[in-house]
Amino acid sequence: MPISRWSIIATVVVVAVTVMASRATEPPAAPATPKTKKVVTQEERAVALARAAVWQKPDVEIARANLGAPPDQPQSIACKFVLNALNGTAPKFDCTLDSGERIRVKYGPTPEIPSEVASSRLLHALGFGTDNVMLVENVRCFGCPKEPFYTMKAVDFTQAEGFYSKLVNYNTYEDFEWALVERKHAARPIETDTVEGWSLHELDQIDEAKGGAPRAHVDALRLAAVFLAHWDNKSENQRLVCLSQQDWPEGGRCEKPFAMLQDLGGSFGPRKVDLGGWQAAPIWGNRDTCLASMDRLPYHGATFSPVTITEAGRRHLASLLAQLSDDQIEDLFTAARFHEKKSFFFKAPARPVSEWASAFKNRVRLISDGAPCPQ
Repeated sequence: MPISRWSIIATVVVVAVTVMASRATEPPAAPATPKTKKVVTQEERAVALARAAVWQKPDVEIARANLGAPPDQPQSIACKFVLNALNGTAPKFDCTLDSGERIRVKYGPTPEIPSEVASSRLLHALGFGTDNVMLVENVRCFGCPKEPFYTMKAVDFTQAEGFYSKLVNYNTYEDFEWALVERKHAARPIETDTVEGWSLHELDQIDEAKGGAPRAHVDALRLAAVFLAHWDNKSENQRLVCLSQQDWPEGGRCEKPFAMLQDLGGSFGPRKVDLGGWQAAPIWGNRDTCLASMDRLPYHGATFSPVTITEAGRRHLASLLAQLSDDQIEDLFTAARFHEKKSFFFKAPARPVSEWASAFKNRVRLISDGAPCPQ
């Protein structure tokens, strides 16, 4: 559904003017729905991170994994709009299904949608932690304004959620074509009052001696992030969760902490889904020493600091990627619609799936080929 920059700006201005005019008599905003999370101290978080796993053997053998659209995936979804302002730049909103489950929907012609779909499916198939995402042909949102993301930005800016909530009409709806639907991982997040996720440089704190992931798994995750060019890796785009139970007693600890990637929209090139940029993005800052780096990506790789990869880590990721067939790789890019135009403001042209698959295999060879990493 094409939307110009001027219509977006107009939406924000109209909502802002309306809500500001009403603020003198509006009721207090309704409290936000609390997140299902475990709030811990900084010390408890540090203990959980040190003991965290980052990889698990996949439930489905990698060579048999479906990297395309699941056969039981719905073509359309209907939900009810949830009033809350979200961070980031990609248009998105939350809504609830008839079952009461809350989902997140990314919409519009943004390259973050195919990027997140492909990255999440790939990493999940390899055994790394991600949320469950799918690309749906149509999402019908009851109560949604035409531009829910920018409307809620204006509502949040003017602190007028209480007033705007009275304007929402759940008998009307908006349709969003080829939208990403995200279901959060079932495990409970572990957070502090001030820290929501984790930064990639904090992987140094995972300690096998304390029950955490072996260095090979940690390095494989680092190398997978470089392989994807996952440069938008601010801490809230990763999540520390507990796999073992929903809660644990005060003074106790999570038995199975797990460090997972949460938002992979900024991948496949410095401009997101940019074939030429992805092909040119180096994996190694220095292959002789196996120094992995994202220095040439935006923000110099953000929270990813150049790090020396162990031979065990290189071999672990190489062995996982080697199990993928040509058909699986092409299915990955086809189902995520990499061959479609991504944005009105996006300058890189759409490229055939065959070229994306070729670039994928070339980057695999940059990891698997060459001399062993120094001990």
